[in-house]
Amino acid sequence: MARTKEFDPDAALQRALDLFWERGYEATSMADLVAHLGVARASIYATFGGKHELYLKAFEHYLRTTDPAIAEALSQPGPVLPQVKALIERYAAESSRDRPRHGCFVVNTAVELAARDPEAARLVEASWNFLEASLTSALTRARAQGELSPDRDPRALARFLVVFFQGLRVLGRAPADDNRLHDATREALAVFD
Repeated sequence: MARTKEFDPDAALQRALDLFWERGYEATSMADLVAHLGVARASIYATFGGKHELYLKAFEHYLRTTDPAIAEALSQPGPVLPQVKALIERYAAESSRDRPRHGCFVVNTAVELAARDPEAARLVEASWNFLEASLTSALTRARAQGELSPDRDPRALARFLVVFFQGLRVLGRAPADDNRLHDATREALAVFD
């Protein structure tokens, strides 16, 4: 007869995500995970696999909880550009007040692992593709509703925003001048005036 799990895998996954987010992949050891999760090493391996598999599952968990919220925010009925501008302002505010937190998990993974870890790179790209598709869809609606000029390219604008958002996240993690973030945000908002 199979034993019942003595821990909540979802809660453990969230705790692992929090630890990876705080320390990064390389600086987090399996011993750190055992201590932080309060779960025996054998149970972690049996449930999630090794550290790498746990990291990827934590990343997938992060994407399941963050990406749909962005798509939902951009798909509300009515005018679209106020939703896009609100998203720009949200990213800027989060990046500005993030200090001394730990940045965006997607950006952190891109910087730390994507160049040498194809599975991590695939998840980073999936997140950026999802964001781009959500923005493209919203901006296509904005153009159809007359909020954007017919000569504006929704996909190119979406790609601009994806790059802008990731740049905000990087600057938000570093000891950066808030004026740089504010000026860049003002210019990004002006694109949609």
